[in-house]
Amino acid sequence: MQFIRENSTVLIAGILYTAVSGFLIWQDMFYLTLASLGMMAIYITVYHLEYAYLGLAFLAPLSINIEEYTDGFGLFIPTEPLLFGMMLLFSMKQLNNGNIVDKRIWKNPIILAACFYLFWTFVTSVTSTNPLASFKFLLAKMWFIIPLLFLGPAVMKKRLNIRLFLWFLSISMVIVVLYTITVHSFYNFGETEGHWVMWPFFKDHTIYGSAVALIIPILFSIYFSKKHNPLIRVILYVMMSITLLGLYFSYTRAAWLSVIAAVIILGIIKLKIHFKYLAAVGLIAGSIILVSWDRIQMELERNKFEHTTEEFGERFQSAANVTTDASNLERLNRWSCAIEMFKERPFFGFGPGTYAFEYARFQKPENLTIISTNFGNLGNAHSEYLGPLSEMGVFGLIAILAIVAAIFYHSIKLYFRWPKEDVEIRTLMLGMILALVTYFVHGVLNNYLDTDKASIPIWGICAIFIALDLSLPNELSKVKDSNN
Repeated sequence: MQFIRENSTVLIAGILYTAVSGFLIWQDMFYLTLASLGMMAIYITVYHLEYAYLGLAFLAPLSINIEEYTDGFGLFIPTEPLLFGMMLLFSMKQLNNGNIVDKRIWKNPIILAACFYLFWTFVTSVTSTNPLASFKFLLAKMWFIIPLLFLGPAVMKKRLNIRLFLWFLSISMVIVVLYTITVHSFYNFGETEGHWVMWPFFKDHTIYGSAVALIIPILFSIYFSKKHNPLIRVILYVMMSITLLGLYFSYTRAAWLSVIAAVIILGIIKLKIHFKYLAAVGLIAGSIILVSWDRIQMELERNKFEHTTEEFGERFQSAANVTTDASNLERLNRWSCAIEMFKERPFFGFGPGTYAFEYARFQKPENLTIISTNFGNLGNAHSEYLGPLSEMGVFGLIAILAIVAAIFYHSIKLYFRWPKEDVEIRTLMLGMILALVTYFVHGVLNNYLDTDKASIPIWGICAIFIALDLSLPNELSKVKDSNN
């Protein structure tokens, strides 16, 4: 309500603009709408950078890739042009006065890990087998990371903006889920149709499932963060129900597994289980798997459940089918190619963004599936970790692992240090941690950080943690003063 009172003029103008745009589209004059939308985006970015940043959270799930309508030129509209403009504007302002970025962020482990990642991406772009593709990849990474991660802490220092970012992201994603469920219902929720009914907002069910899984912990954290009035509680309950339904009908096994992983991590955090005990359990489990590998492999080969079945239990069991399931076998094929690419160029890799151009010749005949192509034109390595290994060598893998380690070390440490009296922020922090768990667990099987659908929520949440870290001393001093 505070945001509405302070920005009533902007909101009224936005409603009027939406109405006029709808009329123009109805009259087949959508080009006028696109032109005016571009002008409005430029105005907001230049004069209201904070609003532009928050708007990204709402726009990300609703953005559309124009690759479908061009000769292979991929660009998410309107988010990527907006991010590119924000990057340029932010860079110019920073060079001009140097006061936008709080100097304390340079000590933050997430910032340091991201800077190392960008640096190594640049180095391997220079040594790339396809420099043009690699520098395009680097530029895209820069317009995702620089405005979201470096400008974000200045925006997120206001608690209201943290709430708005999470609300906008959640509302927008629920809109997409409602659209998807509605379209899917026309096909009786068939599994085959479930692969594409989220178009044009998402290209397939895997990235859609990843986005739905990410939003679930955020919605639950908003619900439990404070005592809402009855209307807001009902709205949140409906939103949570819709997203859970969307997750089920996404038919995305990796998304289901990632939510289970988040629940396990929730238990670990709540029980305050020490890392050394987790490491011991991991070591014992690894040893058991190593000793029993032959028996495990025999059991896996007996698993004939296919992911095409619509029965939930059988679909879940099909995640371990490495004998007949084409989806699983193709993923193993891509991983095998990534490892072979690493073996050929272990230090610099083939260059960022080059996997799709190189992996074809690394496919082994025994690994080919019914969905494999000899031209190797079906995309990436299906792993947020093996992709950088093949494209940027061993330091590429180290860079992405450093980012993941920095994010969880920093966020979980901040959660335990944050004053217990501040239930709202602690609950939101826990939800954001679990949201990141869903993505980076999903990242073992797929990689989407080169899209706005994943990058905006991931880097935006990281910016929130950095902002909270900067404000922690003030929060602790408030608690200390109240106790005196």
